[in-house]
Amino acid sequence: MGSHPRFSSLPQVRIPPCCRPGLRSPTMGVKAMLPSYELGFYALVVTCAVLYSGSGIFEASRDSMNRKAFRDGIKPGWHYFGRKMDVADFEWVMWFTSFRNIIIFALSGHVLFGKICSMAVPQHRAVMYMVYGLLAVLASMGLLYLMIILSHCLLLYSVALAKQKWLCYVAGLCCLASFKVEPFGSWQSGFVTGAFDLQEVLFFGGCTFTIMRCMSFALESSEKDEGIYSILDLLKYNFYLPFFFFGPVMTFDQFYAQVSTRELRRKDDEMKSIRVNALLHVGAIVAVDIFFHFFYILTLPSDLKFVTRLSDWSLAGLAYSNLVYDWVKAAVMFGVINTIARLDHLDPPQPPKCITMLYIFAETHFDRGINDWLCKYVYDHLGENHDNILKELVASTTTFAITTLWLGPCQLVYIWSLVNCFGLNFELWVQKFFQLGPFAKLEAKLSGAMSRRIRAAFGAVNFWAIVLYNILALNSLEFALLVTKRLLVMGFPVSTLSIWFITYCGVQLIKERERILALQEELKADKAKLE
Repeated sequence: MGSHPRFSSLPQVRIPPCCRPGLRSPTMGVKAMLPSYELGFYALVVTCAVLYSGSGIFEASRDSMNRKAFRDGIKPGWHYFGRKMDVADFEWVMWFTSFRNIIIFALSGHVLFGKICSMAVPQHRAVMYMVYGLLAVLASMGLLYLMIILSHCLLLYSVALAKQKWLCYVAGLCCLASFKVEPFGSWQSGFVTGAFDLQEVLFFGGCTFTIMRCMSFALESSEKDEGIYSILDLLKYNFYLPFFFFGPVMTFDQFYAQVSTRELRRKDDEMKSIRVNALLHVGAIVAVDIFFHFFYILTLPSDLKFVTRLSDWSLAGLAYSNLVYDWVKAAVMFGVINTIARLDHLDPPQPPKCITMLYIFAETHFDRGINDWLCKYVYDHLGENHDNILKELVASTTTFAITTLWLGPCQLVYIWSLVNCFGLNFELWVQKFFQLGPFAKLEAKLSGAMSRRIRAAFGAVNFWAIVLYNILALNSLEFALLVTKRLLVMGFPVSTLSIWFITYCGVQLIKERERILALQEELKADKAKLE
């Protein structure tokens, strides 16, 4: 696993609870409109609350700059700011300092190599990507590592020949466990000689993503009517360099269909969109570095004695900002990779939905690739339409069991999986309960705006359940318990109700954005029908 308290030794570790497609019921009041003055009041309340909470975190960061307990997490930063910098997340520091030039060199070489191949031999570009990926993996990790990867590919390809889904699942999960369960993981990593800072990250990242891709290949092959895909198709799929070490996982059927296209055409303004996204990612990287000079959100939770001095508002802001940062980190990492994939004429999984826009468990995921993989091969397969409570319980339990293996079994992961699985099922139980006759009739008598207000009140509670259930994975169980105790017990009723009301205002703003997007989708659909 990663180094406690943050799961940061493996870049693929994100919060990937699976999204339930179509959970939102038609009666949820998405299209109900609220008065503009009411929305303006909500926006004002949220803005003032964020500024007030942020000021408390800023003051705490300033006062703790030279604290001995934070010596390892706070280092000298950009000298012209005159402040130290939060460097507690070693992944971020490694990506954009010591390994920045290597990453830029490898990915730039892939882009140039891919462009030449796309123009010269577009029908064989997937083979060229594979060759470049193989050489890059060989150069960075060595021959023994490449042999380990190829041996797992060959094993799961052999299993795919049987065209039995259950066998594909068993073999794939056993291979995944061989990297996640000791002593098998250490035994395999011991074959790779040499030592550099990101060796462990690259080793386990490349191996575990390889297993997920091979399982996708085997499961898609088992559904093919005649024969199976070739071993070359598997190697082309697995050794596409931008996805190899860090993901995201694109299911085999999607990858195969896209790289098999011979006519490479771009949509209108696609290159402009790619350039804009690239600039946004560079801007986000700079903004995060600047932010870490003034807000030590990653280091502060490591000292519980110091954190207990913070106000309830600052503590709530600190917990939430950790989730926001992890989303930004995932969005930047996957965004950069996706930009390169789009240059290669692929349509990769999109970055995760902004954590600020979430208030239901069914949409909570930080890695859309893993989320899509779990939904397609496990969650939707077992849960079907996700309307039956028993089937939903089986589907979600199985999904989180696999997610636990993916993250690496340990006490903290067990707790995280348990509470998030409960949250996902509890949403369905509540939904079913309020769909009963008396409640359905009562809601039918209410106006759309009032129904939206009531649902937002429940959504505010769910919002903080998501935050509290997931900060234990991003920080520590002790910090999560401290935040929970302060907000729900010691802070009751003033802090509890005030933070709940502010969150209610935020959920209403989220719902307003959803309403606008739903109207825009309707207009697009109407235009398409007229055309």
